[in-house]
Order: sequence, then structure tokens, then C-alpha cells
Amino acid sequence: MTDTVLVTYGTTNGSTAEIAEAVAEVLRKSGVTVESSPARSVTSVARYDAVVVGGGLYAGRWHKDARRFVRRNRVLLAQRPVWFFSSGPLDASASERDIPPVRGVQKAMSRLEVRDHVTFGGCLEDGAKGWVAGMILRSGKGGDFRDFGAIEAWAGGIADALTHA
Repeated sequence: MTDTVLVTYGTTNGSTAEIAEAVAEVLRKSGVTVESSPARSVTSVARYDAVVVGGGLYAGRWHKDARRFVRRNRVLLAQRPVWFFSSGPLDASASERDIPPVRGVQKAMSRLEVRDHVTFGGCLEDGAKGWVAGMILRSGKGGDFRDFGAIEAWAGGIADALTHA
């Protein structure tokens, strides 16, 4: 059994943080000790036995905080079980089919032997920060495409792997 798991994320408007919190809650309900924190505020992963890293997708790249977290902690991440998730498509595509990780995430997965990756639908609603976000919203392409049932099911798989290790 794993002692403490870190669920960390890079987010701009908070929707990836909400996915991370849903993952953390499933792990807690399965008896796992979990800490959840924005990637930019995590100084070390040394005290964690496993790590889940999530990043919002922006223009085909993972959120910079998630990328930097992985780069900063790559040596220690390679020594423990790691899972990745992405959030981003502003349509139903993530619920309809498996969306592979973007190139940078795929490279990190190979280097770290990441256990699994999944892409969840994103969320962009009125009040979102950023010029591009504003353009997307003005074009009518915003909305909430997160599937919390799928998120909880994926997190349940992580919980099983951690509690039956």
C-alpha cells in the first residue's frame, strides 16, 4: 500500500484543478492519503510515494506549470509510480474516443515510464482569463465538456493500483 500520493496540476482558469480535486477525492475515499496542490507550488516530490500530474492543454501544449514540474522533478518521478492526465478539448471528443497525449507529454511519459495517461474534456466559461480564451468564448465555442464519471472511473483504477500494490 502506498503511503502518500501527490495530485498536482497546471491550470489557468481552474477547470484542471477541479479535475485534480475529483481524482484526489476518489483516492481519499479508497483509503489513500492524498495531498493536492498546484504544480508551481510543489518544491519536491521526495516525500510522496506516487504522483498524479495533470495539465490543461493550450495550443497543443501542456500547461507550463505542469511541464516545469515534470522537468524539475524528473529524477524522483522516475523512481515512483506516476500517472498523467490532460484536459482541454472544448467539444465531446474526449468522451467519444481516446485522445493520445500531445507530443511533449508523450516524451515525458516515455522517459518516466508513466503508468497511464488520459485526456478529459475541458471547460472554458465566461470570465476566463486570457486573450485567446476570450476569442474562443466570443466565437461560441466555450462550455464545460468534463465528464466527471469518466474522471472518477480513471481515478478508481489508480486507487486499485495503489491499494493492491
